[in-house]
Amino acid sequence: MLGQLPTPPVETPDVVWSALSPILALAVGAILLIMFRSIVKRMPEEYDATLTMLVGPVTVLAMWIVGGLVGTDVPLADLRDDVGEPAFYIGLALVLIVSALFVKALEIGFDAAFTVGVGLVSFAATVVVWQQHFRAQPITEEEFLAGVAPDFGGPIAAFGTQYGVDGFALVFGGVIALAVVLSALLFDDYLRREGIDGAEMYVLLMLSAAGGLIMAGSNDLIVLFLGLETLSIAVYVMAAMHTKRTESLESGLKYFILGAFSSAFLLYGMAMIYGATGSLNLVGIRIYLESVIILDNAMLLAGFALLLVGLGFKVAAVPFHAWTPDVYQGAPTPVVAFMASAVKAAAFAALVRVFYLAFIDFRDDWQPVIYAMAVLTLLVGAFLAIVQRDAKRMLAYSSIGHAGFILVGVQAATERGVASVVFYAAAYTFMVVGSFGVLSVVSGRGDRASSLDDLNGLNRRSPVLAFALTLFLLGQAGVPLTTGFVAKFEVLSAAVDARSYWLAVIAMISAVVSAFLYLRIVLSMYLGTVDEDAEPISVHPTAALAIGVALVLTIGFGLVPGPIDQLANDAILALAG
Repeated sequence: MLGQLPTPPVETPDVVWSALSPILALAVGAILLIMFRSIVKRMPEEYDATLTMLVGPVTVLAMWIVGGLVGTDVPLADLRDDVGEPAFYIGLALVLIVSALFVKALEIGFDAAFTVGVGLVSFAATVVVWQQHFRAQPITEEEFLAGVAPDFGGPIAAFGTQYGVDGFALVFGGVIALAVVLSALLFDDYLRREGIDGAEMYVLLMLSAAGGLIMAGSNDLIVLFLGLETLSIAVYVMAAMHTKRTESLESGLKYFILGAFSSAFLLYGMAMIYGATGSLNLVGIRIYLESVIILDNAMLLAGFALLLVGLGFKVAAVPFHAWTPDVYQGAPTPVVAFMASAVKAAAFAALVRVFYLAFIDFRDDWQPVIYAMAVLTLLVGAFLAIVQRDAKRMLAYSSIGHAGFILVGVQAATERGVASVVFYAAAYTFMVVGSFGVLSVVSGRGDRASSLDDLNGLNRRSPVLAFALTLFLLGQAGVPLTTGFVAKFEVLSAAVDARSYWLAVIAMISAVVSAFLYLRIVLSMYLGTVDEDAEPISVHPTAALAIGVALVLTIGFGLVPGPIDQLANDAILALAG
């Protein structure tokens, strides 16, 4: 046809499958579980127990295979050469047997065991990619004294310039994968107790986590939106999954409606950014803003504001926090544990990636807004938490306060600020999963015994649970020898380095107010009265394992924070392509 312009060829992006392996493990795991349960809805008990036991060895072998595909060397090749092949394979067989016996001892269901295995495979793939590409290469003492910096691997353009893998994305990916493992362990006991049959919750859990990993490494606003919707839609359904409770249905509906509004703001913000820069790719936006002087940046500033609204909803920042207390109170408690950990971590990863990488040259325009959001989030989270009577609502406002602390690190807009965000998100993930894990056990059938009165005398009904919840609350309060103390110290140090002195002061004041909230819960557990005929609380092995792992990480990295601190500092944020 005359006058028709030729259609430019569509370039197929280069794909690095090894870098995508953590996401693929979760997505493929969800598909396999759907396919399996569509064929075999319910198996005889003896076959179900045998198949569940096999998940342990299969998970070990899958981690081995994924490590071999992602890495450049056969996993544990040096160990095989040192001990010899016979001893090596005998040891491998013993590991497989022990893993099967461990799964049997947990009394876990097949769907939960499968999801835990998939989460571990995703985490193993993340660790191997980190070791192969992003672990800092050691330098000699002479090189260090000469000022030579450690050599870090560069970002991987995993899917063209649309999705990249750097140290920042991998650390958040590992945190999300571990959150999947712990949440699946909590789901096993909860779903049996509530009589919720089916694998739907586990499938949605893996799909949501896959969306979170996409958000953490997105180099394109459209890819970011796709990851956000994958994460969000699954969580909307999970929040409303307990159909026997009207509170669960109500929380899912509220979360969905307000989430749809936030997604609309996010899309309008993307449209504004495209109108101002002519691109939705973070690489293209960064190049454009560095090379072109924008005389009238009203459209760009409007795009910043709308993006902050959309992402601020996901991180529960004030004034976009109103949904949090109602949704946390009504949704199933293990779902809340996943929302407060993995969902929040993925949202902060996306927020930092977009504003720190693409819009860093305009930090003077967006820093004041985040400064104000941080102040409001800190104060609202702290002061409204202390007037609540329901433990889940208390922790909901506490979660808002912790979001304010992370925003303090985001506002710094420095490398130390980014490292503090990584550290805080990782530390808070395990503290909040453990806290809601204890509440999930204590709340009992119907998920209703979550008020402060229900925690009265918990020390007499279950001293171990009371002790664990006390340590988790002390960690969230920032008491020394916990990861919460180190996380708060890192964030405040980043704020002081950025000369945000008043923000650091407000953060410390909010920490003192929040400490009253946590102390109130602790006093209720140890000094509150309880009926003499109250039955002791039994803890299922899977829930005990999840709470125990979270507790070990909270206290262990509080006593020895060096490894996770080094990991946060090595989580270099970069654009691929």
